[in-house]
Amino acid sequence: MTAIAVTIAGSDSGGGAGIQADLKTFSALGVYGASVITALTAQNTLTVTGVHDVPPDFVRLQMDAVFGDLRVNATKIGMLSKPEIIRAVAGGLDALSTGPVVLDPVMVTSTGVVLISDEAIDTLKSELFPRCALITPNLHESARLLGASMAEDRDAMIRQAEGLLRLGARSVLLKGGHLPGGRASDLLADGERQVWLDAPMIATRHTHGTGCTLSAAIASGLALGHELGIAVAEAKSYLHGAIAAADTLDIGAGNGPVHHFWRSWPAK
Repeated sequence: MTAIAVTIAGSDSGGGAGIQADLKTFSALGVYGASVITALTAQNTLTVTGVHDVPPDFVRLQMDAVFGDLRVNATKIGMLSKPEIIRAVAGGLDALSTGPVVLDPVMVTSTGVVLISDEAIDTLKSELFPRCALITPNLHESARLLGASMAEDRDAMIRQAEGLLRLGARSVLLKGGHLPGGRASDLLADGERQVWLDAPMIATRHTHGTGCTLSAAIASGLALGHELGIAVAEAKSYLHGAIAAADTLDIGAGNGPVHHFWRSWPAK
């Protein structure tokens, strides 16, 4: 049967992140993708110039339509900017058959635009953390979720992952790409195991949409029936290749996207 994944997230009009990145990732990894749009953004590779939130009742209406018809194997959640939208999504998760859920707690764009309020962060933690199989914060997001300083080494990452688990998360993939040292070291923790996933840093400014792409790739692996640890490892490998091939694209004047179809498009 066809593997199906759904992304519940904001739209990136420039095509590099959000819904667009998720659907490209699903397709690149052999999964049929459907979507529930939570916000519209006016953005490109340079900046975000506007955000328009979708009314919560229409977010839920989209969820009812998609999950009521499609046999969904996994779900990825991205940008949710308001408490009312978060509650609408949480209600949908309880009522509908979503498969395992991966939450990417999107908070700030790569250009510094804040996408979520403090009130919404509290709602995110209370309403969605217990309902998701995995959360995938980066170091900036982890610090904001915990009200702490950003982790600066592996020991601090372990402590913050443990703190996120205490907040109700079932599993955490804490992304350490902002650590010094030239390695992209991510920590997968679930209270019983701690697994480090390492890859060399790649020198490119074209990294727009990396967080969206990674979480969507993990959801793809889960939709295909892979165990969480395998889905995470394969997603990291896929993203590493997409970043490595990013400079082969010529998209926009700013920080361009990763190359979602690096495995299938001819090399230039």
